Amino acid sequence: MLVDTIIDVAWYDYVPLVIYFTLVLGIGFLGRRHVSNAIDFLLSGRSLPAWITGLAFVSANLGAVEIMGMSANGAQYGIPTVHYFWVGAIPAMLFLGLVMMPFYYGSRVRSVPEFMLKRFGKAAHLVNAISFALAQLLIAGVNLYLLGTIVNAMLGWPMWVTLIIAAAIVLSYITLGGLSAAIYNEVLQFFVIVAALLPLLLIGLNRVGGWDGFVERVSASAGGGAEQLSSWPGSNLSGIENPVLSIIGFVFGLGFVLSFGYWTTNFVEVQRAMASNSIRASRMTPIIGTFPKMFVPFIVIIPGLISAVLVPEMIQYKEAGGPSGGEVTWNQALIYLMRDVMPNGLLGLAITGLLAAFMAGMAANVSAFNTVFTYDIWQRYVQQDKPDRYYLQLGRIATVIATIVAIFTALIAGGFSNLMDYLQTLFSFFNAPLFATFILGMFWKRMTAAAGWSGLVFGTLSAVVVFILGRMEVLDLSNQGLSFVAASTAFVVDIVVSVVVTQFTAPKPEKDLVGFVYSLTPKERRTDPEASRHPWYQRPVPMAGVSLALVIGLNLLFG
Repeated sequence: MLVDTIIDVAWYDYVPLVIYFTLVLGIGFLGRRHVSNAIDFLLSGRSLPAWITGLAFVSANLGAVEIMGMSANGAQYGIPTVHYFWVGAIPAMLFLGLVMMPFYYGSRVRSVPEFMLKRFGKAAHLVNAISFALAQLLIAGVNLYLLGTIVNAMLGWPMWVTLIIAAAIVLSYITLGGLSAAIYNEVLQFFVIVAALLPLLLIGLNRVGGWDGFVERVSASAGGGAEQLSSWPGSNLSGIENPVLSIIGFVFGLGFVLSFGYWTTNFVEVQRAMASNSIRASRMTPIIGTFPKMFVPFIVIIPGLISAVLVPEMIQYKEAGGPSGGEVTWNQALIYLMRDVMPNGLLGLAITGLLAAFMAGMAANVSAFNTVFTYDIWQRYVQQDKPDRYYLQLGRIATVIATIVAIFTALIAGGFSNLMDYLQTLFSFFNAPLFATFILGMFWKRMTAAAGWSGLVFGTLSAVVVFILGRMEVLDLSNQGLSFVAASTAFVVDIVVSVVVTQFTAPKPEKDLVGFVYSLTPKERRTDPEASRHPWYQRPVPMAGVSLALVIGLNLLFG
């Protein structure tokens, strides 16, 4: 359902929107001048510096998941939501930069499914390519749905009209400039998002009496009181009453399986790092991204929690215990807060920031979809050995198709009162089993091609079974704990099936695994010989150490 109150915007609130959309489309037109072949369109020609790809890496994820999903979680559960960042993102991003990116970049693959093809063969590749493409269409719908929600709140247009208009804007600049346009727009969007949400945080805190007033109001509020201000054990978020089991759920289910599964194998993110200009830059991309990533909770989670203790509709909704058949949902926490605290002028900037976030997320999903569809499905299994121009045009057609499909998947996303429930379910289906296959195959040379595809299939099916049992209330798990258990189950089942199948099938020759298995890949293929010549703040290992120390400090501070 949508917000039942239209945001009262003044004419000058549209000024930042007009400026922003002019810049976005301008970047698309400029990007078109540099697109001469399919590699330029789908992979940016591997020419971008680390700071550009690092900011794009974060911005690609700073869509509906971060803005509306995490603010919804903040409103519903409070500070425990930081686990999605400090436990469920930073460690995996550092692992991606230090361990995984040398394999991706050094092997010169164009996508994660292509890596699966070279390590495990066609069956595993096809399963992964199809599941990944499906996931991107479903997640793109989340971002598009929220784009439509904002436009509806501003103008009161019907949902179908807002979905089509929002989709057309994203489609225009990706179709024109390809991945380069998407990445440069993501850098722009990152700064616009921060500029929009930071004032919302500061004004919101001021309205509740500063930090002390915020703590006092939250402690006296429904939904757990002071428990909402401490990140551990987070039982209200996990849905697991036993504090020890709740912590295990976060550390293993979220921090290891879901997190590593998402950040290390999700081509939406990996694609940004692969667009960089060297192995060192590709490794630095996710490491650079950890620094803004660890501070994003302050501008998304805390405003959501402020909304839950300041906005009358959200206070009533929370006291009622959540969904009650009305039009209010957790997903509207930020929109209501913007309506109540942002003055005209700044309101236009805040709305622009939200639109930028959802466009960044959708653009990332669509650009990843068109690469996988073009190279990993169409070129591999339908039309091989066509001229480069054919695949360039096909990539643009795939972009159009993905955008149209996203309009319909947006309607699925609209059926969830908290979008994080929907997204974590998708991640448990698609990312958790893929990570199990990936990590086992990277470090165990004996693992066979048959084990690769069978582990993926049975791992995914096991997650679906857990989800169905939870929906049927056979498993007594509420909130997002169900997705933690589904992801953990998928991971374990994938590992077990892979190990068993490997015992009865033959492995690939070792010469075919160089570059894809850690122990068989020479060190010089996994490192950049020029890295030592750079200062410490431009080298992966020292910067990863600084990032890890900071995030440990944040966990202790808010624990």
